Amino acid sequence: MLGVRTGSGSDRIRRNLRNPAGLLDPVATARGSDTGTPALENIPLDLLRAFKEAGLSDRRLAYLTHRTEDEVRSYRKELGLIPVYKRVDTCGAEFESFTPYLYSTYEEEDEAKPTDQPKIMILGSGPNRIGQGIEFDYCCCHASFALHEAGFETIMVNCNPETVSTDYDTSDRLYFEPLTFEDVMNIVDVEKPTGVIVQFGGQTPLNLAMRLHDAGVPIIGTSPDSIDLAEDRKRFGTLLNELGIPQPENGTATSIAEARVIAERIGYPVLVRPSYVLGGRAMAIVYDQESLDDYMRTAVDFSHDRPVLIDKFLEQAAEFDVDALADETACVIAGIQEHIEEAGIHSGDSSCVLPPVRIAAEHLDTMRHYTRKLAGALSVKGLMNIQFAIKDDRVYVLEVNPRASRTVPFVSKATGVPLARIGALVMAGHQLKDFALPEELSVDERFYVKSPVFPFRKFPGVDPVLSPEMHSTGEVMGIGESFGEAYAKAMTGAGLALPASGIAFISVNDADKGQAVLLARRCVQSKRGASECCRSCEAGRDCSGYQHAAGARVAL
Repeated sequence: MLGVRTGSGSDRIRRNLRNPAGLLDPVATARGSDTGTPALENIPLDLLRAFKEAGLSDRRLAYLTHRTEDEVRSYRKELGLIPVYKRVDTCGAEFESFTPYLYSTYEEEDEAKPTDQPKIMILGSGPNRIGQGIEFDYCCCHASFALHEAGFETIMVNCNPETVSTDYDTSDRLYFEPLTFEDVMNIVDVEKPTGVIVQFGGQTPLNLAMRLHDAGVPIIGTSPDSIDLAEDRKRFGTLLNELGIPQPENGTATSIAEARVIAERIGYPVLVRPSYVLGGRAMAIVYDQESLDDYMRTAVDFSHDRPVLIDKFLEQAAEFDVDALADETACVIAGIQEHIEEAGIHSGDSSCVLPPVRIAAEHLDTMRHYTRKLAGALSVKGLMNIQFAIKDDRVYVLEVNPRASRTVPFVSKATGVPLARIGALVMAGHQLKDFALPEELSVDERFYVKSPVFPFRKFPGVDPVLSPEMHSTGEVMGIGESFGEAYAKAMTGAGLALPASGIAFISVNDADKGQAVLLARRCVQSKRGASECCRSCEAGRDCSGYQHAAGARVAL
């Protein structure tokens, strides 16, 4: 629509949109002919309908007319300009289709035919992409199954044809619509659901929670205010201070100058990221002011509503994920998962093991204690996920997500407890204590490892170095009698062949050379119980060439 604003290319835009002649001209009128004063009311109903038929959203019209999206929506509804819903014809036009598989259009006949039954709407995750994948679709599906069995009519809202949640028989009614405020509100107006679930679709529906709540939509589960409390870095930091829970030093910045001041106060290195993003997008570890300035200038857009988050980066820290179920009656620790990679790698790109294998019992007790305190303080009703880090024997809270996490399917399979199903029922009014779950779920005597699958083979030339920004496109699970067996199976499932012999090439920066020596020594010694090590490594000097030891070679 750039041509609409500039007045250029209007003939081409009309041809491409197949709009009637003159369709685009009223936008200029709506913007004001002489003074530039917005005049949404100057657009005649037939032309406004033509805009909607051409696919212009309320948000776009608000931008073109210098109004808010809510004002455009209100004006459109006053004129009676609302979408109708058609059913996908799954019968090839041979006979009438009764499939409750609906999509919106600005026509006349409405085929939605909503019922009067108690109904719960589930907002899906939208298109699968890095940071928001099939794990959230799993949660949406299991929530739909559980709520249907509990007697609710289930309504799924999603727009991805490649997922199970958009199978026509997963829910009672499926709306194949984008996850935007306008489209969700249009469905709410038609269906008038008893409750709407935003916690199972990842960050996309979570970002809509406050606007839907303000519009009067009945959000069930954890309240939108609690969701915002966990998402808003300042409010969340205040909460942690009140609870006496440690967190890395942090701040928020809306300018380069503010970012510099915060980074100097905290001390480099720092972790920088935008607000409200998927999969750690545009997240980076910054080691000096020059890199920070470059990040602020080129990597992200920021504003007072969406500041850049700056946290002290905990180098060489161990990271853990904790999934939990909670309501006002109980808090159940579903699983404490230890990341195999150190902190600094996005949780979606890090392998993890359940149960944890390298952590002191006192730290486990601390994480359990913090989880229960946060569940109560946030009034969590349903699922929640907390990311912890341990640095110098101190447990820090990195972030809290009052929603289903991408590890819920993994923990559910490892423990045998359907977390998403129970979470959905708790959100719908059941009490968690009635499910007779222990205070902490456990696995059998085996080890369970979740490992990511990366697309690097399909994208030659892409830097495979992992970072705080997520890269993986899938995950696998390995189960074994020992941690090593489970990890090896996970690596095999992820398409990584672990060699039994050969060369281990270690390339590190200067700051990590001390640790690299220890890793090289362990690599050599572990080969068939060999005790011979590289003499240069023993002396702490640079290693030139290869040192043979019991069939293993290490190159530094």
